[in-house]
Amino acid sequence: MNRQLTPRHLALVASVISALWLAGCGSPGTVPGQLSAAKVEQSATAPVSHGSNAANARDYRRDAARHIYDANKSRIYSGQLPPMLYAVGTLQVHIDAGGKVLSMHWLRAPKHAPEVIAEIERMVLKAAPFPAAPRLGAVTWTDTWLWDKSGRFQLDTLTEGQQQGD
Repeated sequence: MNRQLTPRHLALVASVISALWLAGCGSPGTVPGQLSAAKVEQSATAPVSHGSNAANARDYRRDAARHIYDANKSRIYSGQLPPMLYAVGTLQVHIDAGGKVLSMHWLRAPKHAPEVIAEIERMVLKAAPFPAAPRLGAVTWTDTWLWDKSGRFQLDTLTEGQQQGD
């Protein structure tokens, strides 16, 4: 029997394929680009943000890094980092004009340490909203996370440096 597909059938097939494709492309987290399923409890509160006067993404980077530090004071590695770090990851965070995290994109993910990926993503989500940047509107913040085996970290923007190895 030779059946022809009607435009209605073709539209139905296309919508099913599209839905399946989109479901497969989704990330496990709460925002696009997350590699982990890290989420933040509703009761979590971010530090009060005082806004940013940054004129470009490079200037905004310092404000965002300070905001992360304020939200994670007990997790900041004090002093120079040891010569061997447990993990290093570079993350882009896309933030809307109000400081809400829209998406994340790992430029360099520490895939050998998935627990670090999840913890960094959790810290970013917990710190939201980030400082609003009225001169920029939406902004993309990129920073490198320097992670010690103790679970403490520094951001490259605010790092105190690293000890020299032998």
